[in-house]
Amino acid sequence: MFRRTFWFTTGVAAGVWATTKVNRKLKQLTPESLARTAGNKAIEAGHRLKDRAVDFALDVRDNMAQREEELGDVLGINSDPELPAPRRYTAIENRSTPKSVDSDRTTYSYNRNEDH
Repeated sequence: MFRRTFWFTTGVAAGVWATTKVNRKLKQLTPESLARTAGNKAIEAGHRLKDRAVDFALDVRDNMAQREEELGDVLGINSDPELPAPRRYTAIENRSTPKSVDSDRTTYSYNRNEDH
């Protein structure tokens, strides 16, 4: 009698377990569930793709800066050029005594209406 009860209970438990598994799988295969799963996978793939694109862009930027530095060294752009000492020219002479202008000898006319 105990054997039959044991096997009956085991059978019922196996049936409940199998029914639950089948019902879960059927719910996963409904169109709404499949659409939701596909959408989630597409979003995850988009995030992975974006992360890879960002990593690629950062690698390109780093390698570009490194190559520019190499080219600058080869072409001599990055090195400090040896320039001659700056020359200084006097744009306006500074004299200690101002020039006296004699109004009789000037050829400059102060008349603004005069044609030049």
